[in-house]
Amino acid sequence: MTITEHPGYEWTSVAETPVREIFPGIRVRLLWSGENGAKAAVLEMDPETSWEGIDEHSPGPEEVFVVSGTFNDGFRDYPAGSFIHAPAGSSHVPQSTTGCTLFLFYPEG
Repeated sequence: MTITEHPGYEWTSVAETPVREIFPGIRVRLLWSGENGAKAAVLEMDPETSWEGIDEHSPGPEEVFVVSGTFNDGFRDYPAGSFIHAPAGSSHVPQSTTGCTLFLFYPEG
């Protein structure tokens, strides 16, 4: 079977995606953004880091998959392999004592 390219497919490598520090020890790599404002990103948090302020989910929800380490939303720990759906209008304070890597998806802009 011959595999051909699919129209509209987009891809990138995390290692080749530009990194931007958003807070000390917290970096984001934007992997993809869609026409309706949807986005996919990787967030890297060093050990003992915390978001500055409250992360509010507006206008849409946030989907989080913990790739490695342990993520804490200000209420509980989520180990690697955890999936979190944060609905529109919710908020939390992202932090990690161990450090973690997260895959983030925002289905709405």
